[in-house]
Amino acid sequence: MKKFPVKAVCRAGIIAAMYATLTLTLSQFAYGPIQLRPAEALTLLPLLYAESVPALFVGCLIANLLSPYGVWDIVIGSAVTLAAAVFTYFTPKFVKKPILRVVIGGIFPVVLNALILPLMWLLVMGDAGFWLNLLSLGGTQLIFVYALGAPLILLMSRYAVRPRSPFSLTNRYALSTVKRSPATPDGNESTADTVDGTDSAASSGTCDGDALSSDACADNVIDSDDAAPCPDAKANKEGDDSARH
Repeated sequence: MKKFPVKAVCRAGIIAAMYATLTLTLSQFAYGPIQLRPAEALTLLPLLYAESVPALFVGCLIANLLSPYGVWDIVIGSAVTLAAAVFTYFTPKFVKKPILRVVIGGIFPVVLNALILPLMWLLVMGDAGFWLNLLSLGGTQLIFVYALGAPLILLMSRYAVRPRSPFSLTNRYALSTVKRSPATPDGNESTADTVDGTDSAASSGTCDGDALSSDACADNVIDSDDAAPCPDAKANKEGDDSARH
């Protein structure tokens, strides 16, 4: 049985709680054709995190418990959120560019909610204003998903690829597009972190005698007691000592 990392489980709980809390706080305006649901900005999280798919479903399910549309919104509304999250999760498999990935991934929560919920209101509640409901719900979804959610996801994606980041990716398809460090001359992949755009190997205080002359090496060695001397420089020093004796 596959085990889920503790970080992913905790993150799923936080996402579900955030969705439910944000929606229930605005419960007077969170249901119906003109919905004020800032929590819909979280529907882009499946682009980065696999655990956000069930988390969004659970959060929406809890939030819809207070829906005036009753069991229909609890079941159908939550199922729409789950379906949109699944489609958004698979988006990185086919779209590699981050900005385009956000644009396409946001289509699913916008379109599915704008189409299915007005249809539910029409068939179950007898609300005849299908097209008006579609346009109004689609408009509010566009605002929260793209105006609020897109900048959030793009910002988080910048930190998600950093070592030991609390925002580390769990979407397997997004992970496959992360740029890896270039390979070292011996054919092994470099795993060293870079600081300010420079390779850590260049600032380690050591020098390759085959690549640099002794003079160049001496100029590039960092002033440190722990810095390893250059092979050529060390040989020249020993030659000078023996000549003195």
